Amino acid sequence: MTQHRNKRNTQVTVVGLGLMGRALAGAFVRGGLDVTVWNRTASRADDLVAGGARRAGSVREAVEAAGPDGLVVVCLTDYDAVREVLDPLGGLLDGRVLVNLTSGTSTVARETAARVAEAGGVCLDGAVMATPDGIGTADATVLLSGDFGAWTRHEKTLRLLGGRTDHIGDDHGLAALYEMGVLGLMWGILNGFLHGAALLGAAGVRAEAFAPVAKQGVATVAGWLDDYARRADAGDHGSPEATVETHLATMNHLVHESEALGVDTELPRLVRELAERAVAAGHGGDEYSVMIDVFRKRVGTPS
Repeated sequence: MTQHRNKRNTQVTVVGLGLMGRALAGAFVRGGLDVTVWNRTASRADDLVAGGARRAGSVREAVEAAGPDGLVVVCLTDYDAVREVLDPLGGLLDGRVLVNLTSGTSTVARETAARVAEAGGVCLDGAVMATPDGIGTADATVLLSGDFGAWTRHEKTLRLLGGRTDHIGDDHGLAALYEMGVLGLMWGILNGFLHGAALLGAAGVRAEAFAPVAKQGVATVAGWLDDYARRADAGDHGSPEATVETHLATMNHLVHESEALGVDTELPRLVRELAERAVAAGHGGDEYSVMIDVFRKRVGTPS
């Protein structure tokens, strides 16, 4: 595949070459940019160097290579590693734009942005919602929050990471919050599927047979989200299509079925307990969307 160099010869440095870091750097290389990479284990850069990237001998050398108008992308194991790598740089971050794609909490994302600002730099915090092999494709989602000026300055470069790359707000913690929300959704779906597969497995049904039915079920539930979002934002849980009490009755069936088949009941019991809190607080006749107030600890919170 022929590479076409960016007319501005945009310089990008990627610090951290785990599976995701290598994928990020690879997208920039394929985009025809001047890419410098650094990783504590230098051999992880071999394929990238073979493809046209430059290997730096140190973090300082890597950041310097980006130049004052370039971009420094950091993707490390955790925020402790980010601090360990960036703190010794001091004033070298002055004037530079740092994009932190390390997963973590919104609080730590804001703290990291403040530390970068103290050093004179500008920070964007990001959440990568794609697997490494999806980076650079139309389906990859990368959410960025923080300095809007930095985003507009480097938007073209950052969009190389995925077709759904976007800036979602000035608060540096927003991207992390979106990521945590999606992670909760992911585990909810996966745990629900695997629990259901365990139930059917007790009757000799293979998980592969359950999967297409489960996918259709997930798609049906996904179709409810817009209405649930509207209700959650408006605090309007009236005129229910299915009340919390209706859901609770079905939850009891799931608990009893699990018990009868010798399948672990902890997950369905937890779901039932949350619904019982809403009922105890007088919301049994409301739409199930009222459960957002349970999660917000506005109703049914144990003393």
